[in-house]
Amino acid sequence: MAEPAEQTYATHRRFVPMYHFVAAALFLVNLVYAVIQVFGGFTVGRLIHGLAAIALLILYWYARTFATGVQDRVIRLEERLRLQELLDPDVRARIPELTTRQLVALRFASDGELQGLVRRVFDERI
Repeated sequence: MAEPAEQTYATHRRFVPMYHFVAAALFLVNLVYAVIQVFGGFTVGRLIHGLAAIALLILYWYARTFATGVQDRVIRLEERLRLQELLDPDVRARIPELTTRQLVALRFASDGELQGLVRRVFDERI
């Protein structure tokens, strides 16, 4: 199996311009326009346009939220497997106590510093 690429915050943080900037801006412009139309003169068609604009923003939000949730589950599994392999038995027994945020943070630790960092997380409750 190939060695995994080094993981750092910089290599994992990313904006997708068409999603984060173009689509978001278009959805917001559409919502503003729909609200102006509804309050400029009420019709059923304008109300439906306003509701559709709100629904699109909700879909936009949940598309990202659901993807992030799946990503968090994968990270938890990946890190728990890594910890099982690298930690001493006394610390290994406490792996289930780690929160998702702690596991995500530990993801960027090198194998050599992982043991000490996990002990520090438990000892200092960070």
